Amino acid sequence: MTNIIAVTMGDPAGIGPEIIIKSLTEGELSGAEVVVVGCARTLHRVLDKGITAPAELRVISAVSEARFGPAIINVLDEPLAEPEALQPGVVQAQAGDLAYRCVRRATELAMAGEVKAIATAPLNKEALHLAGHHYPGHTELLAHLTDSKDYAMVLYTDQLKVIHITTHIALRKFLDTLNQDRVKTVIGIADTFLKRVGYKNPRIAVAGVNPHAGENGLFGDEEIKIVGPAVQAMKAQGLNVTGPCPPDTVFMQCHEGMYDMVVAMYHDQGHIPLKLLGFYDGVNITAGLPFIRTSADHGTAFDIAWTGKAKSESMTVSIQLAMQITRE
Repeated sequence: MTNIIAVTMGDPAGIGPEIIIKSLTEGELSGAEVVVVGCARTLHRVLDKGITAPAELRVISAVSEARFGPAIINVLDEPLAEPEALQPGVVQAQAGDLAYRCVRRATELAMAGEVKAIATAPLNKEALHLAGHHYPGHTELLAHLTDSKDYAMVLYTDQLKVIHITTHIALRKFLDTLNQDRVKTVIGIADTFLKRVGYKNPRIAVAGVNPHAGENGLFGDEEIKIVGPAVQAMKAQGLNVTGPCPPDTVFMQCHEGMYDMVVAMYHDQGHIPLKLLGFYDGVNITAGLPFIRTSADHGTAFDIAWTGKAKSESMTVSIQLAMQITRE
């Protein structure tokens, strides 16, 4: 099977084109087995601005045509409807549509075995919705495209690893929909994922919902009725899982080596500590898909799009991690 990784452009009006070029022309990834799924004209426009290292763009019609070498970027062209009309830093329907099409095409390649994994540059949810693609983000879009039912978002750095029960959902709705089955499912996904990346006996901590993990029902009973029983059920299946743990301490405990991963209850509970420790090199992974998907763990940064200011570390690490995981 191929070891090639597909990298999707994300929203072309954001920093995606810039950080992809930087990742594939600077450092260890220059010449890596990567194909970019995106608008070739947009990549040329960014290169012409002189804000990245120079690169040779090779437009290919199939993965099999890719040829790899220093500063060579192989591009499977997904053209914008009006490439010259694209405005950097502006929400546009054609940009949201391109981001969707790139993910769809890369998914088709991965499902067909033509690429081993995909790494995604950030998309803009408003632009995605403006184009008529009503998904909360990459995770839900990929789950739909692959018909995956049990999946979860993982944030991954050397300093901290977090998996989420829920992500893009209002807090009020999260409390109304939290259930034991979902908690058990995510603990299982965490265990499988950690074993896949090299942890023989993963140590998993599950954060509580409420302050002090509810303090025996004083600040809420979700830990007593939902989280605690789910943890005990997975322990009975032989998993090394602890919880519910007080959310204000468990992330630091994981960072210091007590655990290998924390199960976070909702988006910001997991994202805030992770981004504090690894804002520039954090990687977003969708666990539970038929293939590995990694992503730069930041947004489209419209305020600095196409200016040369974007940092490419997270994009670089996401591609490297996709390569590492799929070769183990």
